[in-house]
Amino acid sequence: QVQLVESGGGLVQAGGSLTLSCAASGTIFSINAMGWYRQAPEKQRELVAVLTSGGTTVYADSVKGRFTISRDNAKNTVLLQMNSLKPEDTAVYYCNAQVQVAARVRERDYWGQGTQVTVSS
Repeated sequence: QVQLVESGGGLVQAGGSLTLSCAASGTIFSINAMGWYRQAPEKQRELVAVLTSGGTTVYADSVKGRFTISRDNAKNTVLLQMNSLKPEDTAVYYCNAQVQVAARVRERDYWGQGTQVTVSS
């Protein structure tokens, strides 16, 4: 079993900053990509940023230049530094990890419980 635990959400004024953290624990053989998604009310969940174990990063166009994703492979953690926050960044942010629990076992997606980020104007 794999658990993803997020922290760092909250309420911030427009222009402010927040850092989200996610730690993976449990039966982990390896982790490929780790990343963040978000879902605003009445909208579909969307990719925010992802970082592969090889160092490749992908950002949504809406957050490029404002958000930075990083990870500590030894600790199985991923961070999302969010600067210059806007009201449209308001959403529930979910951590995602592509985890292989044993050798020769296909990796699968795991999700955190979500953390609320609210940006006031």
